[in-house]
Amino acid sequence: MANIKSAKKKIKVSYRNQQRRKKVVVAVKAAFKVAERAITKKASEAADLVKKACKAIDKATSNKIYHKNTAARHKSRLVKKLNKIKA
Repeated sequence: MANIKSAKKKIKVSYRNQQRRKKVVVAVKAAFKVAERAITKKASEAADLVKKACKAIDKATSNKIYHKNTAARHKSRLVKKLNKIKA
C-alpha cells in the first residue's frame, strides 16, 4: 500500500478510471456478441446490429478506451462476416 498522499490519490483515481472504462468495454463486448449471434443465425436485423456494434466501438475509440487499430480490426471482422452471409 502506498504511503505518500499523492500515491494514495493516484490509486483512487486509477480505480475510478478502471470502473468507468470497464462499463464501456462490457457494453462494446455485449454489442459485438449480439451482432455475431445475429450473423450466425442469418437474422434479417444483422446489418442493424453490426451498425450498432460499430458505433459502440467507435465511441469507445473516441474516448481512448480502445486503440484505433484494435477498433478497426474488430469492425473489419464483423463486416467481413456480414458480407459473407449476404453473398
